[in-house]
Amino acid sequence: MVRFIRRAAVAAVIAAEAISAAELPLMQADEVVVTATRFRDRYVDKPVNVTVITSADIQASTAKTVPDLLSEQAGIALHDFFGNNAATTMVDLRGFGATGGQNTLILIDGRRAADIDLSGVQWSALPLAAIERIEIVRGAGSVLYGDGATGGVVNIITRSPLTLRNGASIQARAGSYATTEAQINANYFGSNAGFNATAANFESDGYRVNNHNRQTNAQADLRWLTEQGDLALKVGADRQGIRLPGARTVQPSAGVNQLATDRRGTNTPLDYAQRDGNRASLDWRRNTAFGEFNIGAGYRDKAQTSFFDFGGFPDFRVIDLDVWSFTPRVKIAQPLAGLANTLVAGFDWYRWDYRLRRSNSAANIGQPINTVAATQDNKAVYLHNTTRLSERLTVSAGARSERLSIDANDFFDPAAPGGAFGSGALAGSQRESEYAYEAGARYQLGAASALIGKLGRSYRFATVDEIYETSPQFTNQFQFLRPQTARAYEIGYETRPASGWLRATLFVIDVTDEIHLDAFSAGIGNTNLPPSRRRGLELEGRWPAFRTLTLGAAYSYTEARFREGALPGGPFTQQGVAIAGKAVPLVPRHKASLTASWAIDGRTRLNAAVAYVGAQFMDNDEGNTGVRIPAYTLADLKLVHQRGPWRASAAVNNLTNEKYYNYAVRSQFVPDRYNAYPLPERNFTMTLEYTFR
Repeated sequence: MVRFIRRAAVAAVIAAEAISAAELPLMQADEVVVTATRFRDRYVDKPVNVTVITSADIQASTAKTVPDLLSEQAGIALHDFFGNNAATTMVDLRGFGATGGQNTLILIDGRRAADIDLSGVQWSALPLAAIERIEIVRGAGSVLYGDGATGGVVNIITRSPLTLRNGASIQARAGSYATTEAQINANYFGSNAGFNATAANFESDGYRVNNHNRQTNAQADLRWLTEQGDLALKVGADRQGIRLPGARTVQPSAGVNQLATDRRGTNTPLDYAQRDGNRASLDWRRNTAFGEFNIGAGYRDKAQTSFFDFGGFPDFRVIDLDVWSFTPRVKIAQPLAGLANTLVAGFDWYRWDYRLRRSNSAANIGQPINTVAATQDNKAVYLHNTTRLSERLTVSAGARSERLSIDANDFFDPAAPGGAFGSGALAGSQRESEYAYEAGARYQLGAASALIGKLGRSYRFATVDEIYETSPQFTNQFQFLRPQTARAYEIGYETRPASGWLRATLFVIDVTDEIHLDAFSAGIGNTNLPPSRRRGLELEGRWPAFRTLTLGAAYSYTEARFREGALPGGPFTQQGVAIAGKAVPLVPRHKASLTASWAIDGRTRLNAAVAYVGAQFMDNDEGNTGVRIPAYTLADLKLVHQRGPWRASAAVNNLTNEKYYNYAVRSQFVPDRYNAYPLPERNFTMTLEYTFR
């Protein structure tokens, strides 16, 4: 759905121009992580850059959604269209801008949450109450996870019945914009089996006109302990219906500024989208004298409908997607030449079945104009080895080989309502093979401090939504693109004394054949961009200033530039736009955040957060000739009080009433014209929760 909203923003420009308890202490990040090796392992033994957001961190945050939490971390930027429960939010790790969602791999319990339809991660289907912890691994993660992990990996790990007390809780929330939410959670574990279940319903009118959002979701984790391992079955379902208010247009030369005159209004009162999904996964883990085995299998489906009026040229779509996965792997921890050594080996298989029906209205979808079907298979093998050469030095190395196979066809019905001026794409297929590698080292300077270095190669394949596009003659076609590749280098220092921690990292990412929306060069399609480079500095840390006060800070300096080349342009746009040395759009150079959690007494805690995001060029401004998205600063407060089984909280977000936005798309024809997506001003939330024991 995010993909369609972004395309709608670009199309609008073209049409307009062409025609737990509050008293719990804050905990230092758990040194056991799973994302770095795909097995539970000690973080301090691995040459990786990992940030862990624990359940205690969530309690000590002002965040209401997962993207809110992520935005407090170094190196992560958000692009949000409407600000309604993170329903249409893109997460960007290390400066990829508009393609951040395709270069930051999001996992749920180790499985891909991103799909080949570019609809975006369903963040609102992941209530914070259902999350045990979040692990962020910065830097190329393609060896272990494959396609799309160029900027890094974010693994959202849901609650396990093994880690919680038996009981249940109910929660109710109300807030600005007629927002209401109800959640229920239950956990039980006996001698060798148990479950955890969460269900939630969210509803809000949203900040903007025509932005009503209703989200329902439920999930459960069932566990059985065996003599030498466990068996985990996880199931979930979610449904979302959301209205889409579109953009606000600004053009000073024509006296137009809807951000000032009607900030909350809409030019798209008919646009909407709906999404239904189900998922299930089964993981069997067994420990043997030889090593630890894990056999995982998963299934996920998704049904989406969307309608965009496009100023009287309507587009109604129904997309169905089925995803199967099979991911067996093994960890062998056996000495190598007398040295401590761990080898991880595995096989990944993902299959997507994609079906698109396109018409001019819901009433006519029974006879669609276009019916697109595509099947994509990704198969990969990988090895990752870690050796402890001495008490101070640990090294790692890994490699992956992945094969993509995609077959697509498009049936066009000229007799369908609205089909007189349509077209169908010729059937096509693509076969690609790519590889990834990485090498890293961790040198322990002392008991609490270490140097970390890493280099690697990653890749990304174009997806179905990126290849089914329009030619310069506005006829449908499959535009197969070269795989994107990148080489990354980083060096970092971290220290973890008895209290608090600090990390500093320098990184460089050189990208070749970057896959990107190019609405103005070859029709309304995608292209492989000229080479680009991301480089930057990340600082983050946490410090218990006093026994009752914990402070956190993060700062990112990110420079993303094209190294060479020009955009050729076309008949409907500027031609020969030089982009060598230009900044990549939608990448703020500076980003900083400060957080504080103050235990006022044993029952009451005050959480605060302040975030600064620097100016950035708008989407579609690779030439850097237009106005920029202004810098902004946000402040949030949350007061939590616990009394027995009751917990109450009151929160205010955007305390200073900042009028801001972090996504906008620039016109190619009128220098001062752009479409922006304003986000909520000051808003309030009240929450009440009761826990049964």
